[in-house]
Amino acid sequence: MLFAAETNYPLLQVFLSMLYFFLFVIWIWIAIMVIFDIFRSRDLSGWGKALWFLFVLLLPYLGVFIYLIARGGKMHERRPTPRPPSRRRSTTTCARPQAPATSPRS
Repeated sequence: MLFAAETNYPLLQVFLSMLYFFLFVIWIWIAIMVIFDIFRSRDLSGWGKALWFLFVLLLPYLGVFIYLIARGGKMHERRPTPRPPSRRRSTTTCARPQAPATSPRS
């Protein structure tokens, strides 16, 4: 594979560039989700959150990898659930619909 990447194959270079970009976007997404999960976690103290955040910030690849191994199994439990829409009554009043006007018969 390395030999093919080093030779002059423009289509392969485009494919590899797209693959690297896609992997980079996935990496950013995972890192952001880990940071959100750190601050969303209720079972960690403030110092624990600070230490995990610093670990992920200073050693990103290793920190995210270790966080996913140590605490990643329960990330789905800490994810916020969507709230159902509010069912409040409207404070505005609506006019009652009127019966359609009928024309006199001749």
